[in-house]
Amino acid sequence: MREISAKAHGKVNLHLGVGDARPDGYHELVTVFQSLSLSDTLTLEVDDEDFVALSEGSIVVGLTVSGLDAASVPRDATNLAWRGVDTLVDYYRRVHGLTHLPRVRIRIHKGIPTAGGMAGGSADAAAALVATHALISETMPALAPEILDDLAAVLGSDVPFSLRGGTMLGTGRGERLTPMLSRGQYHWALVFSKEGLSTPQVFSRLDELRTQGHQLDPSIETADLAHALMTGQAGELAKHLINDLQGPATNLRPDIARTLERGQRAGALAAVVSGSGPTCALLCSSELHARDVLDDLLDEGFFSGTIAHGPAKGAHLINDLNN
Repeated sequence: MREISAKAHGKVNLHLGVGDARPDGYHELVTVFQSLSLSDTLTLEVDDEDFVALSEGSIVVGLTVSGLDAASVPRDATNLAWRGVDTLVDYYRRVHGLTHLPRVRIRIHKGIPTAGGMAGGSADAAAALVATHALISETMPALAPEILDDLAAVLGSDVPFSLRGGTMLGTGRGERLTPMLSRGQYHWALVFSKEGLSTPQVFSRLDELRTQGHQLDPSIETADLAHALMTGQAGELAKHLINDLQGPATNLRPDIARTLERGQRAGALAAVVSGSGPTCALLCSSELHARDVLDDLLDEGFFSGTIAHGPAKGAHLINDLNN
């Protein structure tokens, strides 16, 4: 038995503008992603003594999860990481005539909260693509990054960004990416919630609030944010953090609004819901400042949290769990 491991990072949306629902059910987005040091690690346990013919079916024979929120992560073929393995294998079978591969077990160690608005499932899918590509390309042609991006987009709107990392402008449903210049490093105190929040539910509440006449126009313009990122100054970035899902998230969960307010009273430069929530991202001036803010909130009894910095790189192979 040998192992192939990959790591992928969580994200924060520095800007998240949400348009109306499209005919396909998705919403048109204008978002600025930035990857964070917070990460999940995925390992393929490869059994080179047990090959499976690939006329149909999966090479995955099981999945285990440890770490943060492990109990809430599915361990069957509905898991995005499992689907990531199957998607890449199916592509090679269809396009390159792949006929056999060794069976694998998936092991995931979670550092990103589940249903927390930080793309934890998408990170697992991206790591699965990277690890499976490494396995298959031992004997088959390697794929161009553009093809991996396309396969990632099939798996989910945030998976292409999880694959690439860094700082990106995302349009469409978030899968069309354009790199953005970001100078310096940004430090965050992240406050997790004991209970997750359904992304579809938050989008639906935004639609409901707009239908009811609430002035929640889409935030489309990102020029000021782009300029702030070029300065490398957290104080400038703090002025331009926007999330159109923050209103509906706090409408569904008033405790999120209290967390944001308390974070700012603790000294954060800015406080924003991460994605669809419920994780709250508190921008700070330094790692020490982030630690002080988080310690204040944890001392007051907030559920849990950590500090993180960005930007981080995209999904990548690793040699050990400390990489």
